[in-house]
Amino acid sequence: MDSHTAIVGTPAQPWRGAWRDESDTEAFAQRLAHCHAVRNATLTLQGDLGAGKTTFVRHLLRALGVSGRIKSPTYAVVEPHSAPNLSIWHFDFYRFSDPREWEDAGFRELFASPGLKLVEWPEHAGDALTVIDMSLTIQTHEDSLRNLRAIVHTDLGRQLLAALPPSTT
Repeated sequence: MDSHTAIVGTPAQPWRGAWRDESDTEAFAQRLAHCHAVRNATLTLQGDLGAGKTTFVRHLLRALGVSGRIKSPTYAVVEPHSAPNLSIWHFDFYRFSDPREWEDAGFRELFASPGLKLVEWPEHAGDALTVIDMSLTIQTHEDSLRNLRAIVHTDLGRQLLAALPPSTT
């Protein structure tokens, strides 16, 4: 069975956790980076502006061995990265106003290729994202605490979930 095969049946309970500060964000990213499944995963990141989506991506890319400048793809829509034996694409669909832009940009081919895909603002891509392994939602609080919720959608997502610390709920 393909590791991107959708999980059929009753969805698992979401994993829940929290980041108290940036060191928690970094530790979370390092746990995922050490899971071999991340090398071909599609992760979506949702949360308000300033929630920490891009900060998490930067920590994950560093933990995977990406060197050099890591910038937000807000204006470019996609930033390619490479690590040892790994292709990575960081997408930010915040500025998408019409899901047809997905097709026009040629993203179908990128998502069909091997490698890690990190997607901020996935809701702006409409139904174009057909395979999502794990959805991560970050909710901010006034005291800088970030509550996390991870939902897995595929067998590969389950492998990623196994790399996380026990859920807090």
